[in-house]
Parts: sequence; structure tokens; C-alpha cells
Amino acid sequence: MKHHSSPVIEAFKHAILVAGALIVILPFYTMLSYSLKSPQEIETNTGGFAGAQAPMVDEYCVKLGQSRADCTSSPVAYNYSQAFKKAPLMRYLFNGAFVTASIFLIQVLVAVPAAYALSKLRWWGRETVFAMVLFCLLIPVHAIALPLYIMLAKVGLTNTYAALIIPWTISVFGIFLMRQFFKTVPDDLIDAARLDGMSEFSIVWRVMLPTAVPALMAFAIFSVVAHWNDYFWPRVVITGDRDLFTPPLGLREFRGGADGSAWGPMMATATIIVIPLIVAFLLAQKKFIEGITLSGMK
Repeated sequence: MKHHSSPVIEAFKHAILVAGALIVILPFYTMLSYSLKSPQEIETNTGGFAGAQAPMVDEYCVKLGQSRADCTSSPVAYNYSQAFKKAPLMRYLFNGAFVTASIFLIQVLVAVPAAYALSKLRWWGRETVFAMVLFCLLIPVHAIALPLYIMLAKVGLTNTYAALIIPWTISVFGIFLMRQFFKTVPDDLIDAARLDGMSEFSIVWRVMLPTAVPALMAFAIFSVVAHWNDYFWPRVVITGDRDLFTPPLGLREFRGGADGSAWGPMMATATIIVIPLIVAFLLAQKKFIEGITLSGMK
């Protein structure tokens, strides 16, 4: 018999959800608001959400010899133009896209056959290997960062794309997620493929992979968000080569100096960095939820 909660309990649940949503949205609100305001409005916390958009003069531009008229613009134009002028933001975005796409593709190449072997093939030691996969989920990345860095330094791979990509090409979470999804696929489908003469390798890529698109989309969201936003590891292995900076490292270009932090351009840069993730999530939202549900992780 279906149980119905009382209106009070339902209202309480919704109040908690709304409060949680506000806590999550508040940093994005502040980021977007600061990217639209002038430095004075940011310092004094005035101007509402978008600021007054009164024309402002870039004094640094004037010091470079330009006329005050040429150095006058609206705060939003100043912040977003500085985001591209002060740092090679397009280069950082390319690095971020290349690194996250490379990591995800290699993770899929490893996770899909591994998950198939752990869910659909019977072999000695399978459960032990799966227990090791679960154990690896408990190891924080920071605990193995130093050994990873030493290994990469020994083979001369620091300050390279390989240093950003190689340590994350095997995702135990991806193996676990795909295994959970593959267990929902009927064995009859695999037996029919075997009767048709398909090899195990063909079954993995021509039968299992097309059925796993929802789970792959869910995994893609987790993987891309984690590595696109990662600041810790690029900060460890990229030491000084600006051409290899990823988007989060690029935000360091706006850190405080003698004349203070450039909050407006910094928040504009952060907004530009976040936009691809938001667009990707909105496009994949339906498949993401479906993948989480079907893999039993709801």
C-alpha cells in the first residue's frame, strides 16, 4: 500500500531542498554579479546585482599613453575584455578541453572492458578484484599525489600534457559505475551475440557499449567536472610553463598584487570557465539522471 506523507512533512522536505539550492546557487550569484560590476561597486558592495554600468576609466590603460576617452568603457565590457587580455584564456580553455577529453576517452577504453569482465564473465578471483576496486575508491587522491609526482619526475614527464592526463586514465569509479550498469543488462542478450559468432571483444564494443550510453553520460559528467575544475594536480605538476595552464590555474593571473586583486576580471574569467560545464550538464541532464538511476546509484 502506497504511503502518503503529511503536508507538513512534505513542506519541511521542500524547505530543506530550497535552502540547499540557495546555498549552492549563492556562490554562482556572487560570481556573476561581480563580473558585471565596477571595482568601486565591488569594494563597497553596492549597485545591486548588475551594478549601475556607469562608464569607468581604466587608469592602467591611461598610464600606457592612451587617451581617457579610449580607456573608458562599461564595467561589464571592462571585466570581460580584461579576462581575455590579461591572460591567454583561450589557450587555457583549449588545455582544459584537451586534458579532460583525453582523460575521459582513455577512462572509457579501460572502464568498459574491465566492467564487462567484472559483471558478465566468470573467472577465478573476480570477486577479489572487484573488492580491490571498491577499496581503491576509498583512497583520496592527495594521499598518492607525492608518489605520483616522484614517478613522473623520474621519467621527465612533469610540465607536460602527459603529467596532467596519465595519472587519471584508470578510473575505479568509472569501472564501478559501468559494472553496476552492465549487471542490469540481460544475459540472454550476450548469449544471443555469442550464438551469432561474436567474440567477447566485439560484444563489449558493439553490444554492451551502445546500451551503456546513459551510464557513460553520467560518468562523463562526473569525470569532466572533476578534471576541468581540478586545481590541485595541475598546480603540482605544472610549475611555471604558462602554456600548459588549465582554466583553474589561469585564475591565478588575477591574484592580488601591489594594486590588489582584479575581482571583476577574475569573476568574469570564472564565469567563462564555468559556462561550458553548465551547457554540457543541461544538454546531458536527462541521460545523466537515467544513467544514475539504471546503475543503481540513486
